[in-house]
Amino acid sequence: MDPTLAETLTRWRRHLHANPGLTLNEGATAAFVVEKLKELGVTDIAEGVGGHGVVATLQRPGSNRSVGLRGDMDALPIEEAATNLPWRSTVPNVMHACGHDGHTTALLGAAALLMRDEDWTGTVRLIFQPAEEGGGGAEAMIRDGLFQRFPMDRIFGWHNWPGLEAGTVAVHGGAVMAAGNRFQIAIEGHAGHAALPHLARDPIVAAGHAIVACQSIVARALDPMDTGVVSLTVIEGGEAQNQIAARVLIKGSLRYLRDEVGEQIRDGLRRVAEGVSATFGVRAEAIIQSGVPATVNDPAQADVAAEAAAAVTAMRRDLGPAMTGEDFSHFLNIVPGAFVWIGNGSAEGGRELHNPNYDFNDAVLPAASGFLAEVARRSLVEEAK
Repeated sequence: MDPTLAETLTRWRRHLHANPGLTLNEGATAAFVVEKLKELGVTDIAEGVGGHGVVATLQRPGSNRSVGLRGDMDALPIEEAATNLPWRSTVPNVMHACGHDGHTTALLGAAALLMRDEDWTGTVRLIFQPAEEGGGGAEAMIRDGLFQRFPMDRIFGWHNWPGLEAGTVAVHGGAVMAAGNRFQIAIEGHAGHAALPHLARDPIVAAGHAIVACQSIVARALDPMDTGVVSLTVIEGGEAQNQIAARVLIKGSLRYLRDEVGEQIRDGLRRVAEGVSATFGVRAEAIIQSGVPATVNDPAQADVAAEAAAAVTAMRRDLGPAMTGEDFSHFLNIVPGAFVWIGNGSAEGGRELHNPNYDFNDAVLPAASGFLAEVARRSLVEEAK
């Protein structure tokens, strides 16, 4: 990638970082994407796909093959740390703590590279997806006719990966990321005076036992050879220090690689709710929301991704899957494809994903854009398998 384009992409990425759009509120980001696509000479642009989604089409006659490239656009409800970076988020309690600003920019970079290259034929769909962070963005685009309106033979996506060497592409032959659900355990007690606990039904005590029991599901209900995670992340309850609360809400997420393991964990959460109900005289219910399936690469498309990565940058195929989730999995359940990690460099100093000190590494943009453009070119040459 020439230095001028790299500098342009860095400027665009930092603009997006300073002006993040929260999940389901990516309108300004989508408008920025459309503006830059037009500057690059792209004319076939569909807006409002599945919400704030944008799908741009690059097409050259000579082949009926097609490929999709996806980048996600939304930010997280996290207050950015006092980093003193000139491009620090200007939106209170919203930041790009997962690098979607870099993903969006890299896809714009791939558009630039493909527009400049005349040695390919076929159709490339550039999919700028909203609401990846639990907002159902992939499913919304699918419901809005993504694959009917914009047909593609295969699809590729990526996520930056802190701790992996900057610019290195990691390609998995099968599972890449876990399936998961968000859940709540709602505990309804009977409020009362803190000095008269026998006249109340204390949901906080019940919640304390529920927490311990939830953390025992993986350790004691799953086969040690299986992989599962139960994380409790939010507890809400209580209004006054001299009152026994009426209600406590525990929120969390569960992750797994095999569907059977997921059902075991969900059954465990239901048993916990039933158990604390019976033991403490409260009403407890496990409310499990619909989630994302596991992100599993098509082996043939993983090979295409690996060949493309090796032609552009360093490539590895020796990393195991992670228990993080990714709604790109919904796309892979319909169209064969692959999802890769691209190293973001060191994770020291709080530069992990979803950390308030995180910042996307702009030095990765040439490798990321280059990979996307190259995997598109190779997909348009090879027959889909």
